[in-house]
Amino acid sequence: MGTSLLSFYMLLIQIEKSLTVFKILGEGVEKEPKGTMTINKRTGTIHVHKPVDYETFQVLDLTFQALNEENDVIDTQLGIEIEIVDANDNAPKFVQEVYEVSIPESTEQGTEVTTVKAVDVDTGNDGEVQYRMVSVMPKHDNVEFYLKEVPARKIAVIFFNGCLEHLKAKKYTILVEAKDKGTYVQHSSTTTVTVNIMDGNNHSPVITGITGPARVTEGEENVVVLNVQVTDEDYKGTPAWRAVYKIHGDTNDNFKITTDPKTNEGILTVTKHLDYEDNPKKHLNITVENEIPFHTCKVKTRTKSGLWDVVISRKDKSQPPFPVTVVVEDTNEAPVFLISKKQVSVLESSSVGRHLETFTAQDHDGQGQNKVQYKIENNPADWVTVDPMDGKVTISKPLDRESPFVKNNTYIVEILAFDDGKPPMTGTATLTIYIMDENDNAPTLDANTIDICQSDGQSMASIEASDIDEGINSGPFSFKLLGDVEGKWSVKPQQGYSTSLVKESNVPSGHHELEIEVSDLQSNSAVHNLFVTVCNCVNPKEPNCRIRKSTSVAAGAPVIGIIFFALLLIAGVLLLSFLVSCKKKHAMIKEEEGSGRLMNSNIETRGTDCKSSGRRRKYSAEHSNFTIINGVLPKVLNQKLYVLQASGEELYDYAPHEYTEEKNSEPNDSLDAISILDTPFDPESLLGLDSRFNHLASISMLSKKPESTSL
Repeated sequence: MGTSLLSFYMLLIQIEKSLTVFKILGEGVEKEPKGTMTINKRTGTIHVHKPVDYETFQVLDLTFQALNEENDVIDTQLGIEIEIVDANDNAPKFVQEVYEVSIPESTEQGTEVTTVKAVDVDTGNDGEVQYRMVSVMPKHDNVEFYLKEVPARKIAVIFFNGCLEHLKAKKYTILVEAKDKGTYVQHSSTTTVTVNIMDGNNHSPVITGITGPARVTEGEENVVVLNVQVTDEDYKGTPAWRAVYKIHGDTNDNFKITTDPKTNEGILTVTKHLDYEDNPKKHLNITVENEIPFHTCKVKTRTKSGLWDVVISRKDKSQPPFPVTVVVEDTNEAPVFLISKKQVSVLESSSVGRHLETFTAQDHDGQGQNKVQYKIENNPADWVTVDPMDGKVTISKPLDRESPFVKNNTYIVEILAFDDGKPPMTGTATLTIYIMDENDNAPTLDANTIDICQSDGQSMASIEASDIDEGINSGPFSFKLLGDVEGKWSVKPQQGYSTSLVKESNVPSGHHELEIEVSDLQSNSAVHNLFVTVCNCVNPKEPNCRIRKSTSVAAGAPVIGIIFFALLLIAGVLLLSFLVSCKKKHAMIKEEEGSGRLMNSNIETRGTDCKSSGRRRKYSAEHSNFTIINGVLPKVLNQKLYVLQASGEELYDYAPHEYTEEKNSEPNDSLDAISILDTPFDPESLLGLDSRFNHLASISMLSKKPESTSL
């Protein structure tokens, strides 16, 4: 804090007698630190009422005023600076209240442990700090902590002499004091430094034995063979206690060894299968160490200054490797192909029985006594076969490169080799057959039905061809029309992957069947039928004669009406056919000449001549229907058609007419010409309805004809 008392007299200032009132303003009065100073308005004496903190205010700025008491007018105004003199009123303060650090047990003497720092906000000697180590707990003869001050950095560094030993002390507590150098009063403070000693590796692990079968079946992988047991006197769970194992003599890297984190045992595992025939026993050597290096320290002499005389060892007494023998048990293994993947190229026209490849597999089990045979596993097209005894692969059926079983010109089969061991085992090999293309397919048309629009000039339609053969056995193709086509049909161009069928204007509308010959580059050709329909198209840019066909169906609606009318007429005729009379008629039975003997077989009951058997009645009905259909129906239909037709005209045989308003020469887009098929109607075509018409007629018939009817 600053000075607590200050008297200020205005002896050096000449003031008129009329100015008798004094006043001060500024810091320490109405500004912070408020209420620190006042002035006697009569005498001008300034009084200090409380301490001022130097660390907050080093100078107070004030304004002194002399005023006329009568009119309160300022006559004199002066600026005053009051300098605060620092006092040793602050103790040094450590940057951290508590320091804690952990160091390995293997840390060598003279190594910096940690640093401490204290700050004093006072100035001069009052702000200078000096350090002292007050105490260290616990105390041991093998270690001594000390500190060194670094004035330039205003810190203190803690060191130690001797050897650290975790078993004797897991941690040390050091009390450090910081004191200022005040002239009259000295202030100090303390802090606690905790040094944790981490266990070092001053005890090596020792292998005590193994547990487990120490046996493995050949072919097995990722199975535990045995466990290696160790002891270590270091603190459990620390890097100094955890074991690290190494395998020696594993030339093929068939094994690995890991550490159980709970028991510290080594777990020996087979990672790559072993072969009994190679070596029935595997001899290994196992060594063990810790995660951190071995280290020991021993104090020989304690010196008064400098480092002590100590002995440090970084290598333990060498331990011999621990021998381990793993027994490999024999099992029946699959035969092994000398070459498991082979390729061969053949023409697709190769003859049946041709030799492709020979596969050889060996079985080393049973001292070579196992018998090996061969068979084909994957042969979807059944094109090849293998000799079960010697593994020769030959063609059994003709090859076809264009078959769906061929992918990218290759046909893949699997060859199996199996032995007669217990259990029998199987080895697999692959034969890739590259089938080379031959010109065994002629070009084909992508579509053999096309539509062409009728026009005043030439009309064309595109024809495209393809060939499932490849390269020189395929396109571009040659096109040629056969038959009487001169002046009617032609193709342009005659070579390419596609051509255009050209129709001359003299070809009538309707269906036409043409023959076109398509040849590939090797002159392998085929003749195809080309069905062409010529019609008046709705859209010449997109020929489609099916739209015309749907129009003809709509135009036949009147004919359907005629058919239904005929059905009603037939029903009436059938009803009339049932209205027949059956009268009794006496007939004389002519007696045939006999051998002189008479046999009377007359009876007095009425006869049965008005009745007919079911079989005859059925025949009569069928005969009646046949007569009506084949006799009456054509006549009735012809009569109705004659009534509907005008003299000299036939149904649908007229030219379309265009209608318009009077004096209106512009065409109306909404009035389109009605297109009617030019094909004449033939009444005889109704006779081709066959069973469909008979079924409709049978609906109108009675289910049962009466035996007798009287008019």
